[in-house]
Order: sequence, then C-alpha cells, then structure tokens
Amino acid sequence: MKTSLSIRAYTKQLNCHIHDSYHQLVLPLQGNIHIDMHGFIGKVTVGECVVIPKGVAHGFNADEVARFIVADLEMLPAHLINNSLAVFSITPPLLSFINFVQRQLEYQVDQAIEDSMMNTFNLLLEQQELVQSVDPRIRVVLATIAEKLETPLTIINLAEAAYLSPTQFKKLFKDNVGTSVHKYITLQRMEKAKALLSHTDLPVQLVADRVGYTDLSAFSRRFSMHFGASPREFSRT
Repeated sequence: MKTSLSIRAYTKQLNCHIHDSYHQLVLPLQGNIHIDMHGFIGKVTVGECVVIPKGVAHGFNADEVARFIVADLEMLPAHLINNSLAVFSITPPLLSFINFVQRQLEYQVDQAIEDSMMNTFNLLLEQQELVQSVDPRIRVVLATIAEKLETPLTIINLAEAAYLSPTQFKKLFKDNVGTSVHKYITLQRMEKAKALLSHTDLPVQLVADRVGYTDLSAFSRRFSMHFGASPREFSRT
C-alpha cells in the first residue's frame, strides 16, 4: 500500500469498515464528519484531525458538501501511536498546508509534487503537538486571532465572537488553551514577528505593524523580553 493524500467527500448514510493494512487521518477542510469508533464517538470539524488506526472498525458519515483531506499512512509517528487521544487540534501551519494540498490536488496530478507534499505533511505531523480539541466557540476565537494579529484584539470583541460574556470567555479560554487571552495573543504576535524578521525582507517597523504594534519602541521591548534579543538581531534587512 502506498501512502497518499487525497480529497474526499462522504454521504449522510452511515458507512462502516476496517483498514487492515494502513492507518488513516481525516482532516476536515469544510464542514464536519461524524466518527463512531472505539475511543471516540462524535464530530470532527475544521481545525481538527481524527486518527483511525489500522485494524480498528469505524463508522462515519457527513454532509455531501463537506470536504476532507485524508492521509493513508503505512506508519504513524510514535507520538500518535502511543497516545490515546483520537481527535486533536492541529496547528495553524498544518491547517494552512492542507488547504494548499487541496488546491494542488484539485488542479494537477504530478507525482513528484505529490511525493513532496507527502514528505512535508509527515514533517508537520512529526512536529504536531497533541492538544485535545477545544470548545468550538474558542476555536472560532483562535482563528480570529490568527487572522487579525495586526488589529486591536480586545476581550470584549473576542467574547462577542464566542457569544459569551467577557468573564465567561476568559475562563473558558484559559480552561481550553491553558493560558490567558492576553498571554496567548502576545505569544502569537511574537512568533509571527520572529518568522517575518527571519524569513522576509520586511523592515522592523513594518513587521511591528503586521503584528499589531503601532509603537516601534513598545514592540522592540516586548520582542527583546520574549526572545532575549532585539528585532534587529533577527532581521534580514
């Protein structure tokens, strides 16, 4: 059996089967899928991945309009094999990559490119931390933060996106993510700033703008405190 990535759609009718010779990962691109197997019964949605080990009977169904990237793998990374977590939240880099995979598979068939995508997928999978799937309301907020780091992100606005009061939102966020909203936003801004400084030719001022800092001095202080080095030490310019 050859490892592969493919785009799949399913029906509302419940199907059941077993993969005897390979493991399978299902990563929703649009909509969700209902999975029924030992260790997990429920829906898997965008931003999540379900691990279906070989030899495990499972049932599944989904709306016809839903789309999924499915990875059939002869081997799983050790941290996925040895973990009881059947469904986990995927990182933004892996989520972005599977959207790229979808576009490639829809428009061309090239074995060299498909092999390269498979290799990259496996590398991202090796780096994937196993984080239990978060509350859907918090998942919406995490996506909003990732997409709008350059804008002011207030507790009030994020709580509204989650349809919660600010107090309820802050508690639910910390319960799901393990840190406060402000600390999480700062971490995401610093990591994105580091990536932009290291891999692009953007000047420090523009990088600061891209991660929500209008005050260059405030950005530089925060960055230096976070990484122990100034932005200019990371900058390519």
